[in-house]
This record gives sequence, structure tokens and C-alpha cells, in this order.
Amino acid sequence: MEIGLHIADYAWSGGSAALGPRLAQHAREAEECGVTRITVMDHLWQMNAYDLGPYENDMLEAYSVLNFLAAVTSTVRLHTLVTAVAYRQPGLLAKQVSALDVLSGGRAGLGIGAGASVDESRGLGLPTPSTRERFELLEEAVQICLQMWSDSDAPFTGRHHQLERTLNVPQSLQRPHPYLLIGGEGEQRTLRLVAQYADACNIGGGDQTVHKLDVLRAHCEAVGRDYDAIEKTTLFAINPETTTDDILRMAEPMRELGFSTAYIFAQQMPDPGNIIDVIAPAVAGLR
Repeated sequence: MEIGLHIADYAWSGGSAALGPRLAQHAREAEECGVTRITVMDHLWQMNAYDLGPYENDMLEAYSVLNFLAAVTSTVRLHTLVTAVAYRQPGLLAKQVSALDVLSGGRAGLGIGAGASVDESRGLGLPTPSTRERFELLEEAVQICLQMWSDSDAPFTGRHHQLERTLNVPQSLQRPHPYLLIGGEGEQRTLRLVAQYADACNIGGGDQTVHKLDVLRAHCEAVGRDYDAIEKTTLFAINPETTTDDILRMAEPMRELGFSTAYIFAQQMPDPGNIIDVIAPAVAGLR
């Protein structure tokens, strides 16, 4: 099982002036210890949830961070976990991921979902579509990205988006397209979209995990997709009291269910070096 580092908190000691150097060091140390993927949240304010602090805590814009990480790493896959579909027009989003893929040497992915933070969206003047509209936007965004990553530059006409020419040059280095993860566990819509379009999903651990996998399997059967072709990933938190053994205990049941990757994010850990100290032995223990 692989370990991914999910960076969800930038409230590190040293303040804003130290963020760039500390982020670069954090990413390089993660890569050196065997972490295979680094992901970031797509939020503009801190989430004010999951014990990550108030809205006013430091939060960096996701694609700026990914571009920065591409320059200071050499092997890890880079993507959001996950992009809020309403935050960016899909033609621009496909172009952003393509550029990241080219500049990183073929290491970019797109993690995307229907979710959105209403408070930050309203606070910064971003769209706040209804739940139904967000799922319609999600499917169209995925379709547009896949078309732009293909050899076609034909128009796209959807309910919400009309693109006259889906030209995308230079194309991504990964073919047929960059890694595509659809985040979320909704049984009727999200997991159906995973079955129809995605390379991967992200499902949390817990009592419902087996049921969620069964739902995904049923959607795969309905659309004629190979269930085993979809990568299953999960996400869990560590805090200052978490030990390496705790990580192994959380990860092992998920590995037995067929999950290939566990993304780990830290809560209330202002020294990123301490995060690596806990993760590094777990990376070795799960190989």
C-alpha cells in the first residue's frame, strides 16, 4: 500500500514568510521517505472543520501550490483532493492540469468533486449553485477535460457549458490523459460518475466502506466498467498523539479491502518535520 501526503493545514510555525521554504522542505522530505503522491485541498479559506482551525488560518490557493511543488519535487504525483467544480471553468481547469503535467514531467492528476464551501464562495464572490446543478457541472467538467485531453478540438455543447473549440496545446504528457480521481461517496451520483469516467475514487474508512465498494461495483456492472480497473484510495488524519503503529492499524484493513493508497493529513501539527517523522516508518511498514 502506498502512502500519500495530503497537505490540509499551512498554520506552521514561522508564519507566512517561512511558508515557501517550509513547504519545499516538507515536500522533498516526503518524497525522500517514499511518499508517492502529494495532494492539496482546493479551499481559499481554511475549512473550519476536521480540527484544522478557523477560516482565518493560512490557506494557499491549490494550483499555485501544485505548480510550486512541481518545481521542488521529481517523482511524486500531484493533484488536488479535490477541486470544487464550481470554482473554475472546466476549459481553464483542463488547461491548468495539462500545463502542470507538462511542467512536472507527467506527474499531474485531477481530483475533482461536486462539493463547495458556501461561506468562502459567498465571501469571495464565487458561484454557489444548487446541489443538483453542482452534479450536472461535475459531469460536464469531466467530459470537457477528457475531450480536451484527447485528439479532438471539436465544440462541446452541454447544459451549462458551451465551448466553440476545445483546443489544448501542448497536450498532457500522460496519455490518454492525466490521472482522474472523482472524490466523494454519494451512492446515486458520485459513485456512478466514478464508474463511468474516473481512474480512481476516494472513500473514507468506517462501517460503510464495504457497502460503498459494493455500490461502486454495482455501478460498474451497470455501465460495463471493470471494477478492478478503478483505483481505490482513502484519507485519514493524524495528530500530535498519533504513532506510526496507529497509522499501520488504520491502513491495514483498507489494504485488505483492496485500497492501494492512504492519503494522510495532519491536524494541529505546526512543525511539518514531525509529520514526516511519523509517516516515514509507516511508508516502510506498508511496502
